[in-house]
Amino acid sequence: MGHKWKYQPPTYKQIEEAERLAEELDISPILCRLLVARGVTSVADAKQFFRPRLSNLHNPFLMNDMDIAVKRLNKALGRKERILVYGDYDVDGTTAVALVYKFLQQYSSNIDYYIPDRKEDGYGISRRGVDYAHSTGVKLVIVLDCGIKAVEEIAYAKSLGIDFIVCDHHVPDKQLPDAVAILNPKRVDNRYPYQHLSGCGVGFKFMQAFAMDNNIPSEQLYSLLDLVAVSIASDLVPIMGENRILAFHGLKQLNNAASTGLKAIIQVCGLRDKEISINDIIFKIGPRINASGRIRQGKVAVDLLIENNLRAALAMSEQINEFNETRKDLDKSMTEEAGKIVEGLENFDEKRAIVIFNKDWHRGVIGIVASRLTEVYHRPAVVITCTGDIATGSARSVTGFDVYKAIENCRHLLDNFGGHTYAVGFSLKVENIDEFSRCFEEYVAQNILHEQTEPIIEIESELNFKDITRKFFLDLKRFAPHGPDNPKPVFCTYNVYDYGTSKVVGRRQEHIKLELVDNNSSTVINGIAFGQSEQARYIKSKQSFDICYTLEDNTYKHGEVQLQIESIRVKK
Repeated sequence: MGHKWKYQPPTYKQIEEAERLAEELDISPILCRLLVARGVTSVADAKQFFRPRLSNLHNPFLMNDMDIAVKRLNKALGRKERILVYGDYDVDGTTAVALVYKFLQQYSSNIDYYIPDRKEDGYGISRRGVDYAHSTGVKLVIVLDCGIKAVEEIAYAKSLGIDFIVCDHHVPDKQLPDAVAILNPKRVDNRYPYQHLSGCGVGFKFMQAFAMDNNIPSEQLYSLLDLVAVSIASDLVPIMGENRILAFHGLKQLNNAASTGLKAIIQVCGLRDKEISINDIIFKIGPRINASGRIRQGKVAVDLLIENNLRAALAMSEQINEFNETRKDLDKSMTEEAGKIVEGLENFDEKRAIVIFNKDWHRGVIGIVASRLTEVYHRPAVVITCTGDIATGSARSVTGFDVYKAIENCRHLLDNFGGHTYAVGFSLKVENIDEFSRCFEEYVAQNILHEQTEPIIEIESELNFKDITRKFFLDLKRFAPHGPDNPKPVFCTYNVYDYGTSKVVGRRQEHIKLELVDNNSSTVINGIAFGQSEQARYIKSKQSFDICYTLEDNTYKHGEVQLQIESIRVKK
């Protein structure tokens, strides 16, 4: 299915604001329109956007309960109490545990960490985890990237004399657990200026507050920002506001002085001597860290992330690379099976959502399979498996549709659930799966918009080739790092022509290498269209066509700009 192009021209007010910014910043009005679309409307905001400074991080004590959390941690350290750092088994959770453990290990030798086992513990805080804490003499648990709904488990821990500090970023229920402190910028009574921190980001803010309270130099904590950048990229949280500052400096740390564990992963990924981007984290580094929790045990990832010996770290990285290969094999086979089930669903064309179940599927991979289904069928997808009479499900969504609300609408059928707008995990009794499927489909059908079920390319601006100067491209590169709320800009140019030298390339002749001109200048510009060779005959016919694209460095001709063409629209 071809992608539908969606382009919303700027309003008169946006054009006015952009022109005013362009005069003061000495950059293209087109780029200033992109700034305005991101909510950057003043010169001061623009300078902060282009030059993110760690000094502009918010005061962590603005977060609810932060003063209480720091006081309780100081007390634990002063009394030499045993502390347990507890976190989820995904990238966000394991990086958060690694960050807090590494930082506090400098001030206490009586500290341990725990990552729940996906099979034995399930998601989040478990009685098994609390029992482990009790059996090892723990008096304080710092829980990261989970815990906001663990009302019963934290009450059980309290009965055993164990205090909890919850550092989470998932949407809370009305009832909060009886913890000493709950650090979560999504609390209903939240007063912190930024709500979109990752779980590792909340852990970072806790350590920032602890460092400030104890006169610890900030640089000691900033050296761990590479872990925060990995969490931000992998958890797909917005990369604006405070997250932009953290991601920007975390990427610098990752590229210039990565921790030993991450350095080893970078080497195994084949990224050594390459400038690492957010996409490299999403597609290469993150999946390997995640594979530990999906295939074996998330603790293996933390073991690696806190390792200081490079030789040992490389051996551990090879191990998680093997986990990732196993994950890819499972992903491929389960996705193929899922596709066959979907195609066989009765009245599938009339359904607005996908819910499928297979008792034999690996629970560590169902989230990935759900993501694949949303990509192929452009509908919210739920994939469910089970152990005994308890089923585990993972939901993923399409752009613009809040799948968390859809799952929440079915909560009367669930044992528990948690997650974000676009990704939710839950459990329920096997006997409730059919009713859940009906309830979920009904909610989606009533609330999803037709355009949310179509493959869409969001175009930010129209360009003429004469606009694409070297200065324009260098200024555009300063918009990085990209992610949610700050996507890599996609441009379009109408009525372009083959310069006469475009050709099909690739091992299977599947790509087109293009040289193009437009109607408005004599500028010839290079481009590459991956997987679009079916358009080659039309392009060579010397008729005009439209393109949408991103602007990239030409890796073969240093200093030259290249169009990476996302879609080609021919005239009918």
